[in-house]
Amino acid sequence: MSAHAGEVIESTTRTYVALSPYVGQAPSFGTFVKTDTQPVVYGVVCEIITESREPGRRATALGMPLEELRREQPQIFEILQTEFHVLTIAHSQNGRMRFSLSPVPPSIHSFVYLCTDKEVSGLSSEDFYLRTIASAPNVPVDELLVASLGFAQEARSGDTDYIVRMGKSLVRIFKDDYERLSAVMRRLVG
Repeated sequence: MSAHAGEVIESTTRTYVALSPYVGQAPSFGTFVKTDTQPVVYGVVCEIITESREPGRRATALGMPLEELRREQPQIFEILQTEFHVLTIAHSQNGRMRFSLSPVPPSIHSFVYLCTDKEVSGLSSEDFYLRTIASAPNVPVDELLVASLGFAQEARSGDTDYIVRMGKSLVRIFKDDYERLSAVMRRLVG
């Protein structure tokens, strides 16, 4: 397995939070990720935050380009951290994929890895993950749909038929909200 993208620091059955090993670096919004736990918990990155490690302390603007700041005041980067939040979309145990919440959340301190193209293709082959995203509270649903569909299409080498098929699923999901469906679809094909 390649280098981990993060380490789980907070965990529920619906979501988990991972701390990136490097400040300012996290899997992109909408990326498919997985844990190294049993069961393996698959999800989509739905939030990325860089902030101070010290509670209540905010970063201050210093008016310097980033490279100059790294050279002149490297200690600043020691008090910052980047974390990413993941919306659970599936889990697998003993090689069997289930498009439901994991029976247990990922363990604290377990590692998070990027999914391979093959895993992304498997996770996004049906519309289960779209339905999970569309019904998720406290996430930017439309943005996450567009971003994750982009990564799913990329894993399929840009297959436009895939977007057409998932677009039909979105028609069913947003059947009562034409304006929202239209906005999401324009961004997918535009």
